[in-house]
Amino acid sequence: MTPIAADPDRRVWSLSTPNTTYAMHVAPDGRLVQLYWGARLSVDEVVPLTQQRTTASGSSFHLPGDVEEQLPVDGGTRWGVPSLQVTFPGGVRSAELEFAGDTVEAEENGHRLDLAFTDGHFPLHVVLHYRVREDSDVVERWVTLKHLGAEGEEPFVIGRADSGSWLAPERADYRYSAVTGAWAAETQLVREHMPFGEFTLANRCGNTGHHANPWLMLDDGTATEEHGEVWGVALAWSGTWRITAQRRFEGRLAVTAGFGHDGVTWQLRPAEELTTPPTLGVYTDGGFGAASRAWHRHARAYVLPHPEAVRPVLYNSWEAVWFDVNEQSQLEIARKAADLGVELFVMDDGWFGKRTNDRAGLGDWWPNPDRFPNGLGPLADGVRKLGMAFGLWVEPEMVNPDSDLYRAHPDWTIHFPHRRRDELRQQLVLNFGRDDVRAWAHGWLDRLVADHGIDFLKWDMNRAISQGGWPERAGDQDRLWIEHTRGVYEVIDRLRSTHPRLRIESCSGGGGRVDYGILARTDEVWTSDNTDAYHRQSIQHGYSQLYPAAAMAAWVTDSPNPITGRTVPLEYRFHVAMSGVLGIGGNLHEWSSEELAQAREWIAAYKRIRVAIQHGDQYRLGAEPGRGLSAVEYVHGDDVVVFVYHPHATVSPAPGHLRLVGLDPDASYQEVALTTGERGHTATGRVLMAAGLPVRRRVAGGDWSSAAVRLQRIR
Repeated sequence: MTPIAADPDRRVWSLSTPNTTYAMHVAPDGRLVQLYWGARLSVDEVVPLTQQRTTASGSSFHLPGDVEEQLPVDGGTRWGVPSLQVTFPGGVRSAELEFAGDTVEAEENGHRLDLAFTDGHFPLHVVLHYRVREDSDVVERWVTLKHLGAEGEEPFVIGRADSGSWLAPERADYRYSAVTGAWAAETQLVREHMPFGEFTLANRCGNTGHHANPWLMLDDGTATEEHGEVWGVALAWSGTWRITAQRRFEGRLAVTAGFGHDGVTWQLRPAEELTTPPTLGVYTDGGFGAASRAWHRHARAYVLPHPEAVRPVLYNSWEAVWFDVNEQSQLEIARKAADLGVELFVMDDGWFGKRTNDRAGLGDWWPNPDRFPNGLGPLADGVRKLGMAFGLWVEPEMVNPDSDLYRAHPDWTIHFPHRRRDELRQQLVLNFGRDDVRAWAHGWLDRLVADHGIDFLKWDMNRAISQGGWPERAGDQDRLWIEHTRGVYEVIDRLRSTHPRLRIESCSGGGGRVDYGILARTDEVWTSDNTDAYHRQSIQHGYSQLYPAAAMAAWVTDSPNPITGRTVPLEYRFHVAMSGVLGIGGNLHEWSSEELAQAREWIAAYKRIRVAIQHGDQYRLGAEPGRGLSAVEYVHGDDVVVFVYHPHATVSPAPGHLRLVGLDPDASYQEVALTTGERGHTATGRVLMAAGLPVRRRVAGGDWSSAAVRLQRIR
């Protein structure tokens, strides 16, 4: 079966992945509708579905079948949520698209289908793009709008340009899964009944956002972690966005997703194109766990820039010294980090300009002469002599009013004329939509990386966009909301092209910029500023619904935790952080010799198992984190790693066994002690999945009990 099959006579197209099929059809009335999304079918099996389509009828007040359209427009007899809104010259707001042809082509890493449409009167050209790959169950969609008019003609005003609408198959009921939260409480999983009407997730902050993340999963209310049908939609975009599900009383539910927030418009001038970011869809009949693993595999294969790389153990100096940064103190703590086995040392905020606090210096990206009288070279060289790579914290999109840059270029900030410039954290946002701002940013970043051989950048964004104006654009200032994010992408892309060894971490006050758009350009994300191991379990649980462990930075920091004040044993903190990309962020000068020895042991253990964690299939087991005994399992080749957590002792004992999943039932697995390598009990995969792994003795130590278990397939 070819990945993309077509029946031109019936105008049916069928896109197949290894396990699924996604099909659409140009109906007799000219609308492009979704025919099917589910388990894999042949095109011959899909075509008869064109005769089985039903729409509500019997009254002119019934809502029409626009929920089944691939890109419902604002126009005609449609009253649902439009994916495309265009205002044509003369104030005409009703688009009427006619099918103009299809193109199928093979690409280096997939197969692509383009379906073209034109407006019946105005020179608007619309192309719906689809991409599938032979080893991924993700279907990728995006849209291109082009003004075909002659120079001098009036622009079209785009009020909404989503990347596509996805129709969920008809079910008796629907439930949605999403994440919500806030700063220091990101990606809190919510799983609720889908109400009738319109349900919207959105962000207007200019980054991906702490309060929601651009994805939504659907099921009929009966799916579990390992069983049941699940449909998922995600948007690969790091600026403002909107995802709206509309559930009709007449039946059916559709999800439309796109960049920009409501109220933002874009003037499309003659010969101009507007291309939307990708929206991605996944179907599985294996429950939420299988959906997550499909997302993770796709991210590792087709999103992350260096998915094959093994992420190093990192030390970041922020929580140890805060703004008290200088060459000597950084080298002192770097020696302690190297002694633990750390592989990458990152100096955080406070190294540049007059940045001795958060009130000054952003924008002046040169070493503070008092703190680094000989520049950064001696520190970078010293770190490398200790056997570690060297990284820096940067915040290229931000500027303090108290800076040389702002005094020279106040017009570079995002602002409206005749309106105040509200500061947050004593800083303003630079407009990366401007050519001169991008040139400046790339210039100093390029020199910084080249002059010091920087191996790693922590790219931060510590405030949202407000007063979102671009005075030079006059009547088209809303373009800022898209062009700023595109500008950030462009600078990162150019920087990585020039420095292919460079690794970048995305950060925005913690997990405020996490999505498949930024992950296509960075190697990992800073999941949350909250490093409390207990809170991190729920944060990481929600994060894992869509994003892989290889891109999840997780630190061990001090106890009591600097944000929550909670006291958690060092071993528990390590076990939570080891389930992602391990980092250390505590003040090592204050760690006891016993704690340092324990840290050294756990870092060495992590290095033995990190390939399985970062590259393996992830399974979420047991209770929700914090609500009993929970676990995270990773399976990669012959290696199996399981982290078991029981944070609070209860009157009833902890479960005696934990049933594993994803193993070869006929193979034998032997336990291997993480720290000593000593080999222990052996059991078949069938026993471990049916009877379970004995765990009570491992987590019977009262509050904050945890265990790390390694199994190896031996035959």
